[in-house]
Amino acid sequence: MIKANSIFLFLVYQHQSMKKKQTRILLVDDEPDILEILAYNLTSEGYQIDKAKNGLEALEKAAAWNPHLVLLDVMMPEMDGIETCEQLRKNSNLPNLAIVFLTARSEDYSQVAGLEAGADDYITKPIKPKVLVSKIKAILRRFKLSNTKNENVEVGDLTINREEYKIIYKSEVIFLPRKEFELISLLASKPQKVFEREEILNRVWGSEVVVGGRTIDVHIRKLREKIGDKHFKTVKGVGYKYVV
Repeated sequence: MIKANSIFLFLVYQHQSMKKKQTRILLVDDEPDILEILAYNLTSEGYQIDKAKNGLEALEKAAAWNPHLVLLDVMMPEMDGIETCEQLRKNSNLPNLAIVFLTARSEDYSQVAGLEAGADDYITKPIKPKVLVSKIKAILRRFKLSNTKNENVEVGDLTINREEYKIIYKSEVIFLPRKEFELISLLASKPQKVFEREEILNRVWGSEVVVGGRTIDVHIRKLREKIGDKHFKTVKGVGYKYVV
């Protein structure tokens, strides 16, 4: 005979597993062995997993499946990870998609190129399975927290719509990669305030992820190209502020 408290624990476990399985992760890599290892470890944590062996297949599956996160290799045939990331960011049906590069290349160029393409983070391989799972959990946790802040911000000609994850600048609707969106949201939340670089890194990228200071500069440059140079002022040796 099964005890009542055993049934309760089983139902709790099932409920927690079902909640976690709502998180969909698309794995993209041209090496089958790596795909299998990643899939095994993330499936063991309760995530829903789909796999793609190149960028073209990833674009098709992302459009049809609408994953929460894409773990993307850089070096792939047919379409590399950088171009795949750029194409994913152009899909307006995936505004809340997290993109994380998984690459064996740890050079600054690879990291900066990925961030410029619209990636939210990067993980350098080889990496231990437990560390990988921990990083994925941290990234998803940050994204969940950012999605709970749905207040609109209006500053001059700029409106930030957090619920629809878009900005409107001079009546033009613009969809930004997630980190660019979070960065402008932070700066525009208090115009004229100088946000120190450390604070920007902690609030936009999170203290659990190690990124270089150049990461901020890359994203500011992209925002200047889209919104206008006059709105972003560099305070040398300190940080940045949004100017109306």
